[in-house]
Amino acid sequence: MKRRLTLHFPRELVHQPITYRLAVDFDVAARIIRAQMAPNQRGTMVLELSGDIDELAAAQHWLQSLGLEIAAAGGEIRIDPERCVDCGLCSGVCPSGALRCKAPDWRLTFDLSRCVVCEQCIPACPLDAISLVL
Repeated sequence: MKRRLTLHFPRELVHQPITYRLAVDFDVAARIIRAQMAPNQRGTMVLELSGDIDELAAAQHWLQSLGLEIAAAGGEIRIDPERCVDCGLCSGVCPSGALRCKAPDWRLTFDLSRCVVCEQCIPACPLDAISLVL
């Protein structure tokens, strides 16, 4: 099972080896989608966790017990075909390969099953053709 979480770190927890502990203590794989961390400052990390449903629940409980603020991912990415001009800027920032422009026609394709809803494509679109639908 997979679960996407956004973790908000207080200053004092930025140095904790969170992904290592998830793997060793809970047998949960943590794929970092996006992270903004700096020493002695608040941090944010978007993770895709994979593992057994019970282990995922235990890992999430542990993360909360540390004092991390956790927001579960909600919604999905939608592309407005009326506004999209297939420029491909969004595919350049997509970490999962859900958005692609391929030869020979160079049309944008979106694979919803690969999308991890990291939301990096939304600000990349110059025509506001991409949105998060809750």
